[in-house]
Amino acid sequence: MSTAKQSQSQFYDSQTFYDEMFDKDFSVRAHYDTVHRLFGRMKPAELAVRQNAINQRMMEEGITFTLYSGAQNEPLERTIPFDYIPRVIPKHEWEGVDRGVRQRIRALNAFLHDVYHGQRIVSDGIIPRRMIVSNTYFRPEMAGLHVPGGVYITASGIDLIRDEKGRYFVLEDNLRSPSGFSYLFKGRTLMNELFHDLYLSSSVQTIDRSLNCFLSSLRVLSPNGKRDPLIVLLTPGAYNSAYYEHTFLAQQMGIHLVEGRDLVYKDHKIFLRDLRGLRQVDVIYRRIDDDFLDPLAFQPDSFLGVPGLMNAYRAGNVAIANAPGTGVADDKAVYAYVPDMIRYYLGEEPLLHNVPTYILSRKEEREYVLDHLDQLVVKETSLSGGYGMLIGPSATSKELQAFAEAIKREPGRYIAQTTMKLSRAPVMVDGGMTPRHIDLRAFALMGEDTHIIPGGLTRVAMTEGSLVVNSSQGGGVKDTWVLNR
Repeated sequence: MSTAKQSQSQFYDSQTFYDEMFDKDFSVRAHYDTVHRLFGRMKPAELAVRQNAINQRMMEEGITFTLYSGAQNEPLERTIPFDYIPRVIPKHEWEGVDRGVRQRIRALNAFLHDVYHGQRIVSDGIIPRRMIVSNTYFRPEMAGLHVPGGVYITASGIDLIRDEKGRYFVLEDNLRSPSGFSYLFKGRTLMNELFHDLYLSSSVQTIDRSLNCFLSSLRVLSPNGKRDPLIVLLTPGAYNSAYYEHTFLAQQMGIHLVEGRDLVYKDHKIFLRDLRGLRQVDVIYRRIDDDFLDPLAFQPDSFLGVPGLMNAYRAGNVAIANAPGTGVADDKAVYAYVPDMIRYYLGEEPLLHNVPTYILSRKEEREYVLDHLDQLVVKETSLSGGYGMLIGPSATSKELQAFAEAIKREPGRYIAQTTMKLSRAPVMVDGGMTPRHIDLRAFALMGEDTHIIPGGLTRVAMTEGSLVVNSSQGGGVKDTWVLNR
């Protein structure tokens, strides 16, 4: 074994997982060669200086994520862990991901239109009716309503993982208000500044036009055809965990950052209160859940939304992105039917496959899962962010028993999946490369055209051996470089 391989193998216990940088014999994959050579020759002291510079910049710019912990559920604001060894994806590999994500989004958008109009997919026996009408996120208020441009999912985040053979699988579809855009763009800025020579020499596909694509996707929703529509980003406020992202996106796209109290309903329209009086709002990019959008239509005690908003929406005087009711398509049980949706609406075979999934409302599948609970991952269908999960192989007997009882009480509330061997990528720890499990959130922006942001956001399980990458559970991020070759 070469010196480089010997040095590397001491940080890696085995190669039972697919590694993004290293092949099974610890040789460096060709598309990582430039990155590996740079980090391999940098001294620990120099790496520490770079890491400190990144941490300082993140603190200065407020690149934070808020966690709630303790008995009082008190907010703890922290910088999201950022590892500066980029994830590198060759061009041909990304092209396959790009095609697969586009296909999936087209099918999901078609499903949402069908769900709120004819429900042909139910009549034709592809998806059980109960899977829709009993869904937490199904909104009867959207039935028969034609959304601007027919676009339900303006912004989506499709979570991808790779198995031990390097094959991509879709883990989840995030269609309501996916987060992580700001970490993607700020991560690229930091890498471009602090590793400028490496970035230039690596021939990385740019993400510079992606924010303009995001803005264009919002503009085309304007229901009145204005050339310069008034667009606002509706935030729950400064105490929301992703508030930094809300401020970042509003600033970068040049749209207004507002809370519900800044908007008023009048004459079936929504207006923004500002120093010039009332100005009609054309498009609302909302970062609050359906329940809180309009206390007159949904949760009556909500102070976050705008009373009357749904009346203005139904009247066709304002667009909402993403459309209310999109959550019915990113429910974890409905996820199992996405391959069928692709075949049904598009007449195509899925380019990206699902993780094998068990629907626990089916007796035979439920019995199998209960007998093999210690080998599977169980998820509560309506939750996200790493909450409501059981990872069987690492669970205690007490946790297994608790989930078994919960499944028996409400089987339709859960799904189970095969425990995948998530791929790994090296992170820098104490001057050496050591592996951590990762996934990839691919962002799609749907407007007149669909734009997939090159690379998306690589999320990292910063705890050794952990499979949970969510920032709400202590996960970190990497910049993701898609090469031009």
